[in-house]
Amino acid sequence: MTFNLAELFERVADAVPERTAIVAENVRLTYAQLDDRATRFAHALAARGITAGDHVGLQLHNGTEYLEAMLGAFKIRAVPVNVNYRYTDRELAYLYDDADLVALVYHRMFAPQIQPAFDRTPRLRTLFAVDDHSNGALTGSIDYRKSLAEAAVARDFTGRSGDDLYVAYTGGTTGMPKGVMWRHEDIFFAAMGGGDPTTMQGPIVRADEIVDRVPPVGLVILVLPPLMHVSAQWGAFSALYGGGTVVLATPGSLDADEAWRLIAAEHVNVLTVVGDAMARPLLDAYAAAPQPRDVSSLIVFASGGAVLSPSTKAQIASLLPNVITVDGFGSTETGVTGTRAQMPGGAVEGGSRFTVGDHCAVLDDDLRPVVPGSGAVGRLARRGRVPIGYYNDAAASAATFVEFDGQRWALTGDAATVDESATVVLLGRGSATINTGGEKVYAEEVEAVVKDHPSVWDAVIVGAPHERWGEQVVAVVALRPGCSLTIDELREHSRAYLAGYKLPRVLHCVGDIVRTPSGKCDYQWARDVARTTSG
Repeated sequence: MTFNLAELFERVADAVPERTAIVAENVRLTYAQLDDRATRFAHALAARGITAGDHVGLQLHNGTEYLEAMLGAFKIRAVPVNVNYRYTDRELAYLYDDADLVALVYHRMFAPQIQPAFDRTPRLRTLFAVDDHSNGALTGSIDYRKSLAEAAVARDFTGRSGDDLYVAYTGGTTGMPKGVMWRHEDIFFAAMGGGDPTTMQGPIVRADEIVDRVPPVGLVILVLPPLMHVSAQWGAFSALYGGGTVVLATPGSLDADEAWRLIAAEHVNVLTVVGDAMARPLLDAYAAAPQPRDVSSLIVFASGGAVLSPSTKAQIASLLPNVITVDGFGSTETGVTGTRAQMPGGAVEGGSRFTVGDHCAVLDDDLRPVVPGSGAVGRLARRGRVPIGYYNDAAASAATFVEFDGQRWALTGDAATVDESATVVLLGRGSATINTGGEKVYAEEVEAVVKDHPSVWDAVIVGAPHERWGEQVVAVVALRPGCSLTIDELREHSRAYLAGYKLPRVLHCVGDIVRTPSGKCDYQWARDVARTTSG
């Protein structure tokens, strides 16, 4: 057996068929049931002429159908493609065309926004509509549930290998989305646990070892981010490849009270969020509960896709003193590149500092590793198990995936340095860098400090045009209820942690920070706000 994502799952499903695999809204599926539904969907695809290499879009809220459809596509060597359901019809049309979609699985509520994009994408002709209690559906759509009921059940698939493709689309807030192409084998080891559910034994060496690694009792993980975001996919598949249970909350805006109810009812061990945008409402709801909540099963509070601020980590430590806090860092182009854990009773450390393995380095402009402790700033990079490239974009592939001294590297776009202990210190994404008076300011570094002000609920830092300095640092801030804040107070708070040129010069308070469904800030929105208020 190869390191093929479908075959690996089938091995686990055969080993623990009666164990619960997914818990979603009014649905519980065992491993045997999930495998059966994925097999049926694979045959439903094949019956409509979809075959190896064809791309199948998933425009879905969280639910069992998302994971069923991914596994079903993998089974026939087709390629599931995540579609951001918040995209405009222009962005959707671009993605449908760029990804060469031939089929789309969608929740009925998205039909109105799909229609104009569908009309401009002649290659896309097979549609599966998933019921969501709405009345929408595009003409000619196949009812997803009915297609499963009518499909064959034999697991008679052939030709699969670790070279089959996993494609994830990323971007859209600072440019049109791009599809990152991974081999199954590489993404399994780079982001889906590598067959090591306890993270204590190291990755498996042979594919058949995956069954030996399944523990007697699997971990239960509550995945709060949308599955269209890769960190949610990776967390879910890491759990499934370890014989664990994936719990999904009701689709829609974050319901913090529901999340805590699920943690108690399903005996959740691992809670996954995306940064402060999800963590803070959860923690505030926990603190405000009139009765103590049952969190006796919770072991790990984990964030992926966005780093938790020190103040949020301190709040976790105060409210959940027996829980491990884990920040995972990575990107669609690199997989999981580093982690940082705060153990119960441990000191809360500031800054974005991560321990990385030998597969990661910080490279200078000549693609040489920066010297630890030198203070030199470079770009974080990963080698070894990295993507093939961007789909349909040779120029972007050449810029991001480079070869040097016989090594192939994926450059994340994140600026970083390395301290004396060889710990990587992240400074921020290059596209969010502010150039003020000739000095570079990394937005994420300033954001972490601003978020630690006791009056701040959420914040984003951007640059706005300035006649003298080129750009100036602007803080766009959402305040906690009943709080106020002036620019002088914010600068005084920040002065202890930041050089003078990094301090915000303008403060704009808003009701809410606009974020993508993955929890990341919409920087274009923030820049528009900054330009209207900075003069």
